[in-house]
Amino acid sequence: MDLAAAQHILKTTFGYDDFRPGQQAIIEHVMAGENSLAIMPTGGGKSLCYQIPALMFDGITVVVSPLISLMKDQVDALNDSGVPATFINSSVDWPDIQERLAGLHNGAYKLLYVAPERLDSAAFLQALGQLPVDLLAVDEAHCISQWGHDFRPSYLALSTAIEQLPTQPQVLALTATATEQVAADICQQLRIDPQNEVNTGFARDNLDLTVVKDQDTDRFILDYLKVNQGETGIIYASTRKEVTRLTTLLTRHHVKAAAYHAGLSDDERRANQEDFLYDRIQVMVATNAFGMGIDKSNVRFVIHAQVPGTLEAYYQEAGRAGRDGLPSEAILLYRAQDLQIQHFFIDQSERDESNKQREYQKLQVMSQYANTQGCLQQFILAYFGEDSEPCGRCSNCRDDREAQDITVSAQKVLSCVVRLRSRFGKGIVAQVLTGAHNQRVRDNHLEELSTYGIMNGQRQKSVGELIDFLTAAGYLQSIGGQYPTLAITQEGASVLKGETQVFRKMARKAKRLAPVDDELFGKLRELRHQLAEDQHVPPFVIFSDRSLHGMCEVLPQDDEAFLSVKGVGQSKLEKYGEAFMAIIREDQAAAKA
Repeated sequence: MDLAAAQHILKTTFGYDDFRPGQQAIIEHVMAGENSLAIMPTGGGKSLCYQIPALMFDGITVVVSPLISLMKDQVDALNDSGVPATFINSSVDWPDIQERLAGLHNGAYKLLYVAPERLDSAAFLQALGQLPVDLLAVDEAHCISQWGHDFRPSYLALSTAIEQLPTQPQVLALTATATEQVAADICQQLRIDPQNEVNTGFARDNLDLTVVKDQDTDRFILDYLKVNQGETGIIYASTRKEVTRLTTLLTRHHVKAAAYHAGLSDDERRANQEDFLYDRIQVMVATNAFGMGIDKSNVRFVIHAQVPGTLEAYYQEAGRAGRDGLPSEAILLYRAQDLQIQHFFIDQSERDESNKQREYQKLQVMSQYANTQGCLQQFILAYFGEDSEPCGRCSNCRDDREAQDITVSAQKVLSCVVRLRSRFGKGIVAQVLTGAHNQRVRDNHLEELSTYGIMNGQRQKSVGELIDFLTAAGYLQSIGGQYPTLAITQEGASVLKGETQVFRKMARKAKRLAPVDDELFGKLRELRHQLAEDQHVPPFVIFSDRSLHGMCEVLPQDDEAFLSVKGVGQSKLEKYGEAFMAIIREDQAAAKA
């Protein structure tokens, strides 16, 4: 491999001085003609691992990518950096497809992005077979494994399609989340020698992990958005109904938010996604239908308003925050009852019994993550088979909240569950304790219990949150599927007997992510926004937030200094350098005046 040539492209085209961990090793495998697997965290720079070789090969590189939106964003970003790339997917009509194929034949493009479903088409495969394909890059490669969290049958056709291409291109598989089992499956399916796996680890040093348990989640979200005003983020929920409810709540509190789920029309989803990518809205509230491959680099926070089904899915979705390497946060709002939604999804799925059991076990891991007292980053890395030290940054590592003795309140709840003989769920327990007078309480003569009304000074909601805490802490257990009942555990019995005290930490308060950006950054961001609107591309295609922060530090006023900013290559200098430097010169002149 000509390392000097690769580094020249890295600097002049993409604007970076040095390779990030793993990039050089992967590129060396590719340039040596070896099939390889790259496992790198989201934001770790996987794309450059095939984009740089693409510019060094004589032929073309085909990138298999699962989402249309990602293809367009990446092609826009490559074209903006002076790299000739195109895509073919269902958004492109037949005449345009023919025109793009002709351009590929004539050497007009170096990269072609396609959806995996395209490779199911014999006609498309035949057309692809007439092109000089040197490299096939398989993005989101975990989708090929039935052991993974996001298996897609369309990926299974890849190995057959590769065999049918006359050029026998080499393969580079890329993913951010793969357990050891999933990685082995990818290698087997795509004929990759396991020795050609490059795994840079799963740690994200710029991503702070936080778990917020058994609190008023609406209040926390609103407080968080208030103290982080102007920052962009994603809020995930498990159901369309909850996405709609949260979007309405945020809009009512004057937060610029939009919804994204499979129940919306294609046009609505497209418009909302575009508004998010173009920074017209602050928050996207979405089901997991949104986000795989979303290349928006300045997402500062990801909040899971409900528990996802697996730790792999959680970490991949959380990893959409801070792709540009700047400080970002991933927050899980945990309530024990939300596990029942995922239980229901598993119950209703078409999986066989053994696969359902595997999914239940993965959900149990998610619950253990939310309830661990140890380092959150360490827990995740251990799940992926990686040893690590405590991160020192997550909410558990930095937890300095006071613990309050709530033994008496806990005994009241536990006593009520015993007197209800474990026949009812959280709602009825809270109603009995707070002295509710509804029909169900009267029909079951629950007002006759000795525990009826013994917490009548508290709201049902706060008593419900206390029940969630006692369940998460192991004093109560939730039994059953869709309509679970509560039962006391052995630990709960020892609390009732006065043998064990119960302590609960004070509610977690929303904090500011990072210092407020300075005035110059705001001016540069406004210029970036105007240029993006004029060119009809997302702002991060012009420059990432990291590049804008770099400009604020370097304060470049000539071409050489501007090129020293990370993410600024020759093409971007020629297109945008003068406009950005004019604002910097003006700002410096005003500061001196």
